[in-house]
Amino acid sequence: MIAGLIVLAAAVVLVLIVIGMYNGLVRAKKQVENAWSQIDVQLKRRYDLIPNLVETVKGYAGHESAVLENVTRARSNAMSASSSDTGAKISAETELSGAIRSLMIQVEAYPQLKANENFLQLQEELTATENKISFARQHYNDTATNFNTAIAVFPASVIAGMFHFRDAELWQITDASEREAPKVKF
Repeated sequence: MIAGLIVLAAAVVLVLIVIGMYNGLVRAKKQVENAWSQIDVQLKRRYDLIPNLVETVKGYAGHESAVLENVTRARSNAMSASSSDTGAKISAETELSGAIRSLMIQVEAYPQLKANENFLQLQEELTATENKISFARQHYNDTATNFNTAIAVFPASVIAGMFHFRDAELWQITDASEREAPKVKF
């Protein structure tokens, strides 16, 4: 009888440990999803700013249509990339970031545009949004790394395997030119 109670108590403790680990992994996964959605919030803000920026630049630099078309196309691709496919979303957003950088480089050739109050305000808002996106990406990567570590360590790795938890994809630079130091010319 005592042996049966000990076995029962051990089974209850084991079940409670499994439940605790599972719930911890679910919480960590939800934190990753929340961090990803925070990136989406900032990306939406950027998507909303880009058409205004393109229209303002178009008035001054209409013949730079290739650059403007690249920004518009990259924005459309980024907006249509599925948030559930992290890799595709990251790739599309990287393309959009590059197109925006190209646009800002082209703007340097137009002193009247750089002095335009509407453009300056849009540029400031876009810069602030890009900074927020950068911080959101950093938070996402930190949260994803914590989750990936949680599902990799023993004994949680056993529970993670049983319930099919998979690593969260990290936001990484895919364009080698983004790793290079910027060239400053005076």
